[in-house]
Amino acid sequence: MTDRYDKYTKFEFDRPVERVLRITLNNPKTYNSLDAVGHNQLTSIWRDLDEDPDISAVILTGKGKAFSSGGDFGMIEATMKEETARLQAWKEARDLVYNLINCNKPIVSAINGVAVGAGLVAALLADISIAGKAAKIVDGHTRLGVAAGDCAVINWPLLCGMAKAKYLLLLCEPVSGEDAEKYGLVSLCVEDDELQEKAVEIATKLANAAPSAIRWTKYALNNWYRMMGPAFDASTALEILGFTGSEAREGLAAHLEKRQPEFNQESPV
Repeated sequence: MTDRYDKYTKFEFDRPVERVLRITLNNPKTYNSLDAVGHNQLTSIWRDLDEDPDISAVILTGKGKAFSSGGDFGMIEATMKEETARLQAWKEARDLVYNLINCNKPIVSAINGVAVGAGLVAALLADISIAGKAAKIVDGHTRLGVAAGDCAVINWPLLCGMAKAKYLLLLCEPVSGEDAEKYGLVSLCVEDDELQEKAVEIATKLANAAPSAIRWTKYALNNWYRMMGPAFDASTALEILGFTGSEAREGLAAHLEKRQPEFNQESPV
């Protein structure tokens, strides 16, 4: 592997075929959760991929039984308690989305198992998203007591429609791989044991296609996302604001104690 990727210590890399790089989130003991370092690396790697002349397509997947369980509790607690960590989380939340949108290489996500948080951002902003039948897609922001930030506002309404997006985001409803395909959240759903093979097949086709035609088509299509930039920026700001309040403290406590959260219904606004 080139030195370009040596600094990305939280991932595994391999090249299943020529000019295709597969990135595997590598923390299977905690279902590929992301600590502060992992979150930073997932944010920045798309710039290096954009500039890598040896890569024509990318696959993103998770090691073991899950795609990613999102940010770990240490990162969430730091975001709640520390101003510097909170501002860093806000910057990375924005940069992750825009870096994915602006990466000129086509990205294929192979969603195996649970996908939430920052990992889900990358999975759903991939150009071709493939879910195994055992995939479980969840945006759990409102259950945690914060606004649905990440990528939800920039792409969920476009992918599955506003009515379905509100239903899933406001209620934190889990979505199976089959339902994700039916709703339009992902490109297709396959049997779990066929997931990696299908991802390599599609990435190979992308890598062998006319590179400028592929990259310029991606760029033009992603202007749909860029037009939603102001709404997305507002959602991330409101998410981070929520981490300073009592609802996020109760949401995290309920999650750690494995109980339903009990939010104060007498909201000041």
